[in-house]
Amino acid sequence: MANPARWACLCLLLTVMSSAAADWRTTLPTAQRLGGGDFTWFGLRLYTARLWTVGLVHDWNQPFALELLYHRSMSRDTLVQASLEEMRRLGSGSVLPQNITTWTEAMEAAFVDVRPGMRITGLYLPGEGCRFYVDGKLSREIADPVFARAFFSIWLDPQARDPQLRQRLLGLADND
Repeated sequence: MANPARWACLCLLLTVMSSAAADWRTTLPTAQRLGGGDFTWFGLRLYTARLWTVGLVHDWNQPFALELLYHRSMSRDTLVQASLEEMRRLGSGSVLPQNITTWTEAMEAAFVDVRPGMRITGLYLPGEGCRFYVDGKLSREIADPVFARAFFSIWLDPQARDPQLRQRLLGLADND
């Protein structure tokens, strides 16, 4: 007869492994694409963004996923630094130096160097934080709701760098 403690450990291990291997759609099985569009920089198409929501509108009180499909190679350091720059810009001085240090480390652990065709998806979990998936595999969970809001604001804040992309993501303008 098998040891009950051994079975319990095996079940726990399988649960942890399956949740770590599951992609963001496991958490948002009813998510539908709200909108999407391309982000270009000096005429170069860097990525295609898509916003997935559980309702017909974006709501910061509901979980959502932002998917970025890359068309150009970029280093992890470039992704981290560009994200931090936008988070600072949108934070209007409310982003503290200790936030920058913690957030830099978190993004360095979550992101990778990207090549054309790679996909990074961020899953926003209100009041909890967020998770990042690289090509459908969980890369990092960040249990910091302030970070999560600041990060996703890069695309969804009214002062976002690319207001047309924001409108498209929110389904308020024609999608590409």
